[in-house]
Amino acid sequence: MRVTQIFAAAALALVSTFAAAAAVTDPAEQAIRKTLESLESQVPVESIASSPLNGLYEVKLKGGRVLYASADGQFLVQGYLFQVQDGKPVNLTEKAERAAIAKTVNAIPAGEMVVYPAKGETKSHITVFTDTTCPYCHKMHAEVPELNKRGIEVRYVAFPRQGLGSPGDEQLQAVWCSSDRKAALDKMIDGKEIKAAKCANPVSKQFQLGQSIGVNGTPAIVLEDGQVIPGYQPAPQVAKLALAGSK
Repeated sequence: MRVTQIFAAAALALVSTFAAAAAVTDPAEQAIRKTLESLESQVPVESIASSPLNGLYEVKLKGGRVLYASADGQFLVQGYLFQVQDGKPVNLTEKAERAAIAKTVNAIPAGEMVVYPAKGETKSHITVFTDTTCPYCHKMHAEVPELNKRGIEVRYVAFPRQGLGSPGDEQLQAVWCSSDRKAALDKMIDGKEIKAAKCANPVSKQFQLGQSIGVNGTPAIVLEDGQVIPGYQPAPQVAKLALAGSK
């Protein structure tokens, strides 16, 4: 999710309040928070701290995204910060974002997902934001057995791509309210109708979580290390990425 999307992110509440800002003693952090609040950007700030580049502050947002700001709060930068190490560029922004996304996504309780375990030894796992109305999600789902055979556990979370209240949202809620979610998901993707009583479910929460880490389409695959792979990828490629991301 890039700069225009960050400042347009709807349905997200500011984590920092005026009361919390008043408790901040670092003048630079106070100035940066004041700027973000004045923009009414609805950007949820988790932390503000000095970045590796002198004079530039790193602003970590809920979900893992990163902004940079000047100490006086007058300049905001959204983009990649590189550090050259041994003659090679290291993307510090991507590194920080992946770590935060991994922490967020890997903390989703197993009981709130639809999990397809690996066959034999579990070598890695992926978390997939899916929508039962998405053709490419159907295509990926057909390859889940192959991923499982390769030692990859597939963890599904809900992301109704057309928004809450859409047909996809209704279908996903029915899956998550079923006593056997795996069977319900399989049937729904096969085009079969399932019926389930309404229940408290995590679909809207998972949709908002997906938005917070930059998901804007399905399927969206999150590797164990927090790397987000947008769109369908063949099982061999997904397995290769997943195994590399678990090292």
